[in-house]
Amino acid sequence: MYSIVIPAYNEEKRIGKAIVDYCTYLNKSKKDYEIIVISDGSVDDTEKIVNDMARKNKRIKLITSSERLGKGRAVVEGLKKCRGEFAGFMDADEPITPDEYMKLFGFLNKYDCVIASRRTADSVITISQPLKRRIASKTFNFITNSFFHLGIRDTQCGAKVFRMKALNRIIDDMKLSGFEFDVELLWRLKKDGYSIFEAPVKWKHGEYSKVSLRIAPKMFFGILKLRLGL
Repeated sequence: MYSIVIPAYNEEKRIGKAIVDYCTYLNKSKKDYEIIVISDGSVDDTEKIVNDMARKNKRIKLITSSERLGKGRAVVEGLKKCRGEFAGFMDADEPITPDEYMKLFGFLNKYDCVIASRRTADSVITISQPLKRRIASKTFNFITNSFFHLGIRDTQCGAKVFRMKALNRIIDDMKLSGFEFDVELLWRLKKDGYSIFEAPVKWKHGEYSKVSLRIAPKMFFGILKLRLGL
């Protein structure tokens, strides 16, 4: 079974389409799957939309939190509920299409973790991020690799998949709760000897993105604390 986690904070404009797109693709491919949506303190109609869809498709599951967990903690809580042999998460803005996302799972016959990467030679970006976001992203990635020596060109792309056997070994040790949690997840996997592969994808910047440059200092201090063991 394939388990796909979607963190959702006030995603009423996008969550329905994302679920329909993935369910349609997975149903046609006759794959066994579950889609787990984590409503991270949403105050809009996100939960109603997902609940309505879940009543029609038992493979859709909703986990709710009345408090803001942060993207990292929301994803981790969702991953802990996964029942599949293979699991992953993706953003509600669908930065990559379902067929591109499912290709990532194909690499798990060789690797423990596969991440969509915007920075491989064969990757294609159809809609770019604003210039400031691109600069901030590359700066953060440089700092991350300086701290943790991951050797990964794109730690923050919102589409990653895992073998659950590997994920279960490190998931309970996770501490970071914000957008920087990807770094900790990859660092813990690599530190424990698990293999990570950056796969080229066709990627687009999503409308209504929740990421703001204002969170950059928090992300930096988050990984700094992790590096210092605080």
